[in-house]
Amino acid sequence: MAPFISFEGIDGSGKTTQIKLLEKYLKSRDVPMVVAREPGGTEVGESIRQVLLKSGNTALRPLSELLLYNASRHQNLYQRVLPALEAGYWVLSDRYVDASMAYQGYGRGVDVSLIDQLNNMVINQHMPNLTVLIDMDPALAVSRAQERNRHDSTDEGRFERESLEFYQRVRQGYLEIAANDPLRVRVVNGDKPIETLHREIVSLLKTSKIESGCI
Repeated sequence: MAPFISFEGIDGSGKTTQIKLLEKYLKSRDVPMVVAREPGGTEVGESIRQVLLKSGNTALRPLSELLLYNASRHQNLYQRVLPALEAGYWVLSDRYVDASMAYQGYGRGVDVSLIDQLNNMVINQHMPNLTVLIDMDPALAVSRAQERNRHDSTDEGRFERESLEFYQRVRQGYLEIAANDPLRVRVVNGDKPIETLHREIVSLLKTSKIESGCI
């Protein structure tokens, strides 16, 4: 199958910007590709996204949150991601399974063994070939996310209301995930200029085990 690349990082780290730049880069080289996102990506997933990210849904419990993310992920994987990969399209995914471990596990305190079990059931071993983890100081990232939401007409600011301590736990979770799986998860510094970081990510693709004459 074609390469499957996920992007991870705390809110405001610049994932979406880097995905757009990589999408443009790959399209300029005629690489067939699709972009997926979590939560969302399908009609069902986008409905779930509204529940998960709407700022007024403050009563959502951690386990409910985890289950909703996994429901969206399952739909997205089987309805969008796998068909694209099997058809020869590269897939760039804005978040995937690592997000559940970082946010609901390390951030919310949900039992990580339960998250592992759910992840295994939901994705059935369909892991990315490469995960780009954009790491940066939580205070700066959250500030960026809050500023972005002030200029966004969609109400998707529920997580930006979390404490700095929450995001510090999430960041630590991501770094531990990367330390435990260094061949798949590659950490890049989100504090770098946007174009510099983009070039570094392109270089990661070229030096990883992803094989393509197009990049």
